[in-house]
Amino acid sequence: MKNKKTVVLGASSKPEKYAYKAITMLVGNGHSVLAIGQNAGEVAGIKIQTKAIPLKNIDTITLYLNPTRQRDYYNYIVESKPKRVIFNPGTENPEFYQLLELNNIKAEVACTLVLLATNQY
Repeated sequence: MKNKKTVVLGASSKPEKYAYKAITMLVGNGHSVLAIGQNAGEVAGIKIQTKAIPLKNIDTITLYLNPTRQRDYYNYIVESKPKRVIFNPGTENPEFYQLLELNNIKAEVACTLVLLATNQY
């Protein structure tokens, strides 16, 4: 399995949150994970950063932020040059899709948990 360096944006240390489940599942599938969230914490041995840290060689950024909260991260995400950005259910944002496509970044409307569970990640 190929290790895809993934950033979980909107990370949470609350087990009932999908971002938490995504971090756990990504780590379990052998991917390197960076977690960025509003509150510090730890999930599956990954520390949640509360500031936008510099990113390099990112394959995927998976979003767990609503479209309004995503605006603060537009430049950050585009400048990180990931191969793709996954818009999980509830994060759909056509305005952002266009910005990503203009920068040759794939916008994928999908569920990270489903992609992992079905080996399509």
